[in-house]
Amino acid sequence: MKKVKSFFGGLGLLLVVVLGLVGWLALPWYALLVLAVLFALWVLLTRRGRQAGSVTQVGVSTLRQRLGSSSVIVIGIAGVVAVLVAMLAMAEGYRETLRRSGSEDTAIVLRGASAAEVMSTLSLDNINVIAQAPGIARDAQGRPVASAELVVAANLPLRDGGPDEDGSVQLRGVGEQAWAVRPNVKLVEGRRFNTGMREIVVGVGAQRQFRGLEVGKQVRIGSDLWTVVGAFRSGDAMESEVWADAEVVATTYRRGSTRTSVTARLENAGAFKTFKAALAADPRLDTDATTTLEYFSKQSEQMVKIIRVIGIVVGAIMAIGAVFGALNTMFATVATRAREIATLRAIGFRSVPVVVAVMLETMLLALVGGLIGGLLAWLIFNGYTASTIAGGVGQLTFEFKVTPAVMWTGLKWALAIGFVGGLFPALRAARLPVTDALRAA
Repeated sequence: MKKVKSFFGGLGLLLVVVLGLVGWLALPWYALLVLAVLFALWVLLTRRGRQAGSVTQVGVSTLRQRLGSSSVIVIGIAGVVAVLVAMLAMAEGYRETLRRSGSEDTAIVLRGASAAEVMSTLSLDNINVIAQAPGIARDAQGRPVASAELVVAANLPLRDGGPDEDGSVQLRGVGEQAWAVRPNVKLVEGRRFNTGMREIVVGVGAQRQFRGLEVGKQVRIGSDLWTVVGAFRSGDAMESEVWADAEVVATTYRRGSTRTSVTARLENAGAFKTFKAALAADPRLDTDATTTLEYFSKQSEQMVKIIRVIGIVVGAIMAIGAVFGALNTMFATVATRAREIATLRAIGFRSVPVVVAVMLETMLLALVGGLIGGLLAWLIFNGYTASTIAGGVGQLTFEFKVTPAVMWTGLKWALAIGFVGGLFPALRAARLPVTDALRAA
């Protein structure tokens, strides 16, 4: 019966710990601040709290004598946090790059039920109807600021690949209005392409990813040679693309007069509802209209989830190793301090202060490890440029973003590892029979 009770007691404790960790990882920073204030008040205003503070001071003062074993906890947790923060920074950078590609005062129109531009086809009649819809802004000549565009995949040699290793780039066929729809796209070298010519302008992200895209050079796209006449910067996903005249792209890829999407600048953000309602009510159209902000945010969702899941899985595997390292270290610490703990218990210190003291010591080491790991990730990966397939078509170049939210997640993981690593040694210290500990010492 005693073994059964012990088993179910241990199982219940494990369940409580797991649920507590899940809740802890979901906590926002201000909730932790409230908990920290409450804990500080408990330490200052209660007898047990003051005892816990005293025991903690004693333990921390001996850390120099246990520098080697304590560094096991710090280094292990630093590694976990560095990897986790790097993966989350990758996801954040990818999401932020696509999010910056859209706004609430621009809209993109695709064929109905199309998940991405490459899956959509709009006829010339559809394009003309869409361009005359209410809510679209007009330029100084009274023309609708709407750009009918054709997006296709093109193969180009990778800059870091072998001589025969190609990658996929997104080739966007555009017209004059594309520049008006996206005023953030600025030429940094060369000029715009000429209408009717096999000329391209390339994003600086595409230049970093592919060979032969320097201004003045020729590159083979399909079976034809195209001349690179300019390079542009936009600060968003467009930097990973190659732009050319829509008519020439359509001829090269045998798309006729069809296009994949229409991107329009609206009169204001509030005009989107009118614009969308007008398209939905027109029986000649079977289209879906969304703001570009919503469209690009949806495009990033799946990849962001994949990267985050990979990061969490890898981080969890490493965290298990770090927990075992912390458990081993703290169990050894409790064993070497058995006499000290027993003496404190004998002179009136209760079990709770002992448990709290051991937990605080472990979590302090975990916090140091978390800060070191987060700092390393920030120094190495913040602003680091990477690329991956986006939208199933071309490679998107983006920068890792080690944001405060990402750092906060890493610190929460560090403290969670420290909590688990210190809990069971702390309970062992609290349950240590005073007479046995004194006799063994």
